[in-house]
Parts: sequence; C-alpha cells; structure tokens
Amino acid sequence: MNGINRVGESVNTKARKKAIQPAGVSSSLLVIPRPLIRELMRLYDCPHPSKPGAVIRGYDRAHAMRTAMMCTAVAERLGHPADRLVDYQVACLLHDVSRAGLDRRLFGKIWSWANAHGVPTRPREWRAKYPSTPYGRETEAFVSRYGSELEAAGVPMTAWAKEQIEIRLGHARRLRRRLAIVKPALRRLGLRWAPWMSDVMLYYYYPEKLLNAKPWVKQLAEILVACEQLEAYSNRRRGRDYYARMRESFPEAFAYLDRLQTEGLISKPVMAALRELVAEGKFDAVLEQARGRRLTDAERRYLHGLASGSIS
Repeated sequence: MNGINRVGESVNTKARKKAIQPAGVSSSLLVIPRPLIRELMRLYDCPHPSKPGAVIRGYDRAHAMRTAMMCTAVAERLGHPADRLVDYQVACLLHDVSRAGLDRRLFGKIWSWANAHGVPTRPREWRAKYPSTPYGRETEAFVSRYGSELEAAGVPMTAWAKEQIEIRLGHARRLRRRLAIVKPALRRLGLRWAPWMSDVMLYYYYPEKLLNAKPWVKQLAEILVACEQLEAYSNRRRGRDYYARMRESFPEAFAYLDRLQTEGLISKPVMAALRELVAEGKFDAVLEQARGRRLTDAERRYLHGLASGSIS
C-alpha cells in the first residue's frame, strides 16, 4: 500500500499531506486513502463456521465507515493533530471488528428478545443489575440465567447462538480474539496497532478500563461513543435487523446522547462539537446514507437547529 510504515505515517509524505486536507472536514470526511479503507473493511469478513468455503460478509462495514467519518470530523474540531486523526480513523473503521461473524437473523432474535424482556444487553449494564457476576463472565451468566427462556422462545443454545451472545456481552474477550487475527493482516498492510486504539474501541462497553487513560485518549473514546450511537440510532437497516425498530428519530438519538452525557460517558466539549457539526450540515449526507433516504425538511430543520448552546 505505497509504503505505509506505521499508523500515523501512512502512504508517503506527499500523499499523506493530500489525504489529510482540509483538516478532516472535507466533503468525504476521510483522512486515509480509499484503497486502504477497502482493505480494512475486508477484515470484517470471516469464514462461515458450518459452510466450508463460504464467507460471512461483515454486516457492520457501512456503519463503521459512517461512524469513522463523523468521529474524525469531531476530533479535528476539538483540535486533535493530523497524525493522530489518521490513527484514529483506522481505529474507528475497525471499531466493530469484534462483530465479525454476526448472524443477522439470530443476533437480532436474541437481542430483540432481551430488549423486550428488560434484559441487560451491555456488560456495564449487566454488572449493574447482576453485580455478583464474575468480571468478564457476562456471556456465561446470561446463558445460565436466560438460556432456557430463549430456548422456549425458539432459540436453541447452540455454540453459534452463544457466539452471538458473546458478540455483545463478551465484547472485550471477542475483540482480543479478533485482533489476534486482524493484526497480522494490518502488518501486511504496513499498519501498526497501538494499544490506545483498542482502549478507545472498548470504552462504550467498559468505561472503567479508561479511568487512568490520557485525557486525549479518553476524549477520542467519548467521540466514538457519541458518533457511533448517532449513526446507530439513525440506521434504518440496523434498527430493523437488530431490534425490530420500525422508525428512526433524531430527537430520540440526541435524547440518548444527552443521557450518556449525564451518566458521564460523554463530556460536554464532545457533545458541543458534535452538535455544532450537525447544525452546520456537515453530516447530512452521512445521516441520509444511514437512513437510506433523503432527510425530510422537518428532520433537516431539527438537525440544523442544534447548537452547543442548547447543552445544559
């Protein structure tokens, strides 16, 4: 890939300068070359466990692309340097790589059932409700507590079903396994994986892991949470397939982001920068892609009416 030596010193000097202009808020919102992005997206694919020669294409490719574009723009607005933006966009592009092998139908059935029955769907939420669960053993606890109910609902607790549970409740463990596969591929592309990149990816599910992180790492993690959730709440296909959601609502998306800010998962500066960029229309095209249709006039008015001053 044109002599990429490490993340943050990509391509050659001339091409790199071209790639990062204008400062992460270009019309494409991309700061690394598209050929490299295509290679990174292939890392979401994985062999099918029961069909030799078949490949499960990464479900979250488009979501990861849109999230990464928004994240980089917000990070640039908050003053992160250009070299860091390149590293960060790589991490954001791969932020859901632990979901490789996601079975859309089965995953959706399990977690739609969990949502309908008030069952925690994230490690930090699970630990809050069931504090006696050994740290890192949330998947096993879920299967033990709810496996029979899921079987009664038509979801046999096969190894493949447990893998779909692990994708959410065992995120850190599965990410380690996936990165063990991904890192050699990154090296072949000339990319080095820095430890902080994994920390940023884990933050939404495991905020406690960043308690002693450098402030800039923590801020990048907060940006990823904010942008990833905005895209997910706007994503028509993801909402239908994961949660049987019938409509998307920008007010509901920002209400959730405000709640995450109240909980301390997202800081005021991050929310301010995100709202400013949304109000400026920088993410209109990205959000339209997530919706799969053009924004309505009412939606556009709502988004463009957002401003940092509305943050309490």
